[in-house]
Formats: sequence, structure tokens, C-alpha cells
Amino acid sequence: MERHVDKFLNYLKLEKDASVHTVINYSVDLKELAEFLEDKDIHSVDVLDIRKFLVHLRQKEFKKVTIARKMACLRSFFKFLCREGHLKTNPMIGLVGPKLEKKLPIFLNEDDVVKLLEAPDETDLSGLRDKAMLETMYSTGIRVSELVGLNIEDIDFIGGVVRVYGKGKKERLAPIGDKALRIIKNYLQKRNAVTGTSNRALFLNKDKRRLTDRSVRNVVDKYIAVASIRNDISPHSLRHSFATHLLNRGADLRSVQELLGHANLSTTTIYTHLSTEKLKNVYDQTHPRA
Repeated sequence: MERHVDKFLNYLKLEKDASVHTVINYSVDLKELAEFLEDKDIHSVDVLDIRKFLVHLRQKEFKKVTIARKMACLRSFFKFLCREGHLKTNPMIGLVGPKLEKKLPIFLNEDDVVKLLEAPDETDLSGLRDKAMLETMYSTGIRVSELVGLNIEDIDFIGGVVRVYGKGKKERLAPIGDKALRIIKNYLQKRNAVTGTSNRALFLNKDKRRLTDRSVRNVVDKYIAVASIRNDISPHSLRHSFATHLLNRGADLRSVQELLGHANLSTTTIYTHLSTEKLKNVYDQTHPRA
């Protein structure tokens, strides 16, 4: 099975241009399947084997969302083997994953966003960098992985847009506000004066290296505490806040989809459930018995 897994992972990297995180997760999932199947030949794996594996995952008390992700991995893997002619029948056909609860994204109200954005100290380089990061995330709605991947040349200060490389290395242009651009410009000027580094990455750590996703999480956690606002906020919550506030102020769903870089409109529709304030205002203004 090992050689088939290697072929599949190479296919993900080279042809599907999958993210590093996806490749790592799928590698772990398939290794777990291989250990469960022991020395069983991949050509003799059937639907009963997969059902037993799913029971095994439930017994290990994996969360439903984790099991659903592992099933998605297996579907892709066995579909690949069938398409390449390594298998005649797909053992995943007919199998249904666990029903997932639809959780609404956590977002900040506009007042709390202001508190968070104003929390960093702009008088030193690290504080100015942190403010530039927070302003950029809220102004553009980009993902953390997209944020840490930004280079200086990706910022168009004249056009007011940012070149972003999203999931699957898809490139898009994201509008960015004047306030965020001003802070980024201040940060770069101070960074050049203090460090003189030639690194083209937009956001650097104290060692003059590109920031990581974990570093961004630590920054957000720090200023959530400084601003004394809810402690269940993650960096992704700024993306959720971005989308929710746009819809609350009248943006159409299709435009928000483009701004978020969602491939499907259905992914964006979850934010319509969050725009209750706008709906209540419409109700109060129009319903004769409100």
C-alpha cells in the first residue's frame, strides 16, 4: 500500500497543487488506514474493511469533523486508484460520513474590532508590525496562511489592492483600505530604519524571518487579552468579522464570496445566518406590527 500512498501524495502536490497542511493530514490518515489493514493487499480492500475502519475511528473517540475529514481523504485516495487503473471497484461507494452540526462562525462586533485594532503599541517595531497585521486581516478578510505568505511587492499602495495566493495557489486581488495601507507603510519604514533587512516577506519575526501561522495566533491572543474582549477569538475570527460586517452594511453575497476567495457561493451563505442585526432593522422598519 505504501507505494500507492506515495503516488497519491505526489499527485496531490504536483497536479492538484494541494496545500502543505492537506498533504500532511492525508499522509497521517492513510498511514492510520495502512496500520489498521496491516498487511492486507490494497486490491482486496472492500467496503466491509472500510466500515470496520470507521468503527475503529469511532472507538478511538475521534470527533465527527475529524472522521468526516478522514473519509474525504479515503474517497480521494480510492478514487485516484480507480482512475489510475490500480483498482477495479471503489470501496468507498455508498458510504456516508457522520452528520456534522453546522456551527456558526465566531465573530467580533464592530466596537470590539476597534478595541482589538487599537490595542498594539505603535511606538515600537513589534507593536507597529502587529497593528499592521491585524489591520490587514480585518481590512482584506484574507486567511492567516495568505497573510503570512504576503511579500512586500504584493501590496499595491497606489491601486489599494493586495495580491493574494489562496487555497490551491489560486491568485486573486483583494481590496485593502487606506488605514491598513498607512499602517503597513509606517511599519515598513520603521523596519527598514531599525533592521535594514532585505527580506521581501511582509511580516517578519524578531529573527528577521517570515512569520508563521502559529506566530499570528500568538499575536491575536496577546491583544485579545490586552483589549479585554471575549477569549474565544482566533485569527480566523477577523475573517468572519470582515464578512459579517460587510453583509450587515448591505454588501451582496456574491461580492462577499469574491472578496473571501470562496470557490462556491454555498460556502459563503453561512454568513447570512449571522446578519441578524440587519434583518431586525428591516423588520422593525417595515412590519406594521413590529
